[in-house]
Amino acid sequence: MVQLTDLAEWNALASHATTIRETHLRELFASAPDRFEKLSRNEVNLLLDFSRQRVTEETIELLLNLASVRDLRARIDAMFAGEKINTTEKRAVLHTALRNRSSRPVMVDGRDVMPDIRASLEKMRNFVEGIHGGRIHGSTGKAFTDIVNIGIGGSDLGIVMATEALAKFRNRNLRLHCVSNIDGVQLADTLEKVDPARTLFVVCSKTFTTLETLTNAKLARQWIVDRLGEGAPARHFAAVSTNAKAMDTFLIPPQNRFTMWDWVGGRYSLWSAVGLSIALALGMDQFELMLEGAFEMDEHFRTAPFDRNLPVLMGLLAVWNRNFLGYDSLAVLPYDQRLHRFPAYLQQLQMESNGKSVTLEGEPVGVDTGAVIWGEPGSNAQHSFFELLHQGTARVAMEFIAPVNASSRYQQQQNLALANCLAQMQAFVFGQDASEIRADLSAKGVAEAEIERLIPHKLHPGNRPSSLILFPRLGPKTLGRLIALYEHKVFTESVIWGINAFDQWGVELGKKLADSLAPAVEDPKTAVQDTGLRGLLDQLEKWRS
Repeated sequence: MVQLTDLAEWNALASHATTIRETHLRELFASAPDRFEKLSRNEVNLLLDFSRQRVTEETIELLLNLASVRDLRARIDAMFAGEKINTTEKRAVLHTALRNRSSRPVMVDGRDVMPDIRASLEKMRNFVEGIHGGRIHGSTGKAFTDIVNIGIGGSDLGIVMATEALAKFRNRNLRLHCVSNIDGVQLADTLEKVDPARTLFVVCSKTFTTLETLTNAKLARQWIVDRLGEGAPARHFAAVSTNAKAMDTFLIPPQNRFTMWDWVGGRYSLWSAVGLSIALALGMDQFELMLEGAFEMDEHFRTAPFDRNLPVLMGLLAVWNRNFLGYDSLAVLPYDQRLHRFPAYLQQLQMESNGKSVTLEGEPVGVDTGAVIWGEPGSNAQHSFFELLHQGTARVAMEFIAPVNASSRYQQQQNLALANCLAQMQAFVFGQDASEIRADLSAKGVAEAEIERLIPHKLHPGNRPSSLILFPRLGPKTLGRLIALYEHKVFTESVIWGINAFDQWGVELGKKLADSLAPAVEDPKTAVQDTGLRGLLDQLEKWRS
């Protein structure tokens, strides 16, 4: 492919950026009273307001030209058609098929995968309803009261995020616990809270070889054996994996096994049987509403013109901020406590997908790619790191996310949260200049000399770019739309940069090294060649009690 930076459309944006960098958002708002109408979109029951981004209508037009020359439409069509766009692993990318609510077939290697997906959903429903109704129970005949999901990364983050976001829809007769970290703390804390006779473990691992997951699963299995006997795990364990042989070894019975497919990456997998623990916690009807919301966003992404297409616009704005304005960090700021794990979920989705430095052809990408994603819910964030966003030197773009209607019974509280959200957005745009500070302090009777001393400390430069995603209320369908929105945003960015958003070789290297070092950490006397590691292992042995 032509080098990205050699494209006329790329260079047109670079030239345009020199003008934008010299223009304050105050000026952009002052010169365009209809700026909100021109730079916001209301689609799929979501409002995307990007009028506070450092863009003009011309910027958007130039970005759309870039999307066109990068064949974004053809790439979208290729993904939905089941083409093997994950080129390094020679796989299709079909998380969208998992929530396909239409009658359209989805072909992989000449075979329609939709019958298998529907069969998996039906098996999930039968299992979930069996647990909820007591038909499926533990080895002593007692109904399950606790579900423990054992997984990590894509087999944990989405489950935690979704069940926290939709906590008010939970089945009150079941408690969900999620164990991911290998250090044993989460598992130990969880096992102290649960009754073995009433606990079901769901082991989520695509390969059934992930060190963290297998370590925790083996300990949990032994815990059940010690308390309920050798035969008990068959009634107290379910698994989601592609590795049938490993599930055989673990003695998980066929009726408790749920499949995955190699055309779904871990961070895109909550729509599959990886979402079993979500369905157990919320009920299968709520889980399928999430699928419906995601499908609505899929259809929007697949068919909407790019100038109205929410994921496309968000992806293009991300490229603009990253490559042309130099923002290497994005703060995700949900103004709803239910979404407190959403920034962490997006960290994996975006950073594992677009943290790449070579193109699909294996050449250096030549431009900066994925930004650092982080964030916390407002208004806690306002009392934590907003000072840096307002007055610090770090270059951080922002995405605010908020429901209009409360996720609790206290609408007045949500009104205050929304007021804070809008106020912060305004402050990030307009800031506060010396004349405004002087007028404010003078009105308070502050002496002139003190005013002059304080002005440099109270200056807010403003001109900080942000977008807002606003929606009526948070529910399963809305959450499905939001997750799919960000999935497709990530894909849009990857197409512009010409990178593969669906492999993760850096992660694989870390896993490989961890497996090789585990014996040495267990027995620090094990011979190792690396002198730095030798010193650390010696210290481990010295301090180990």
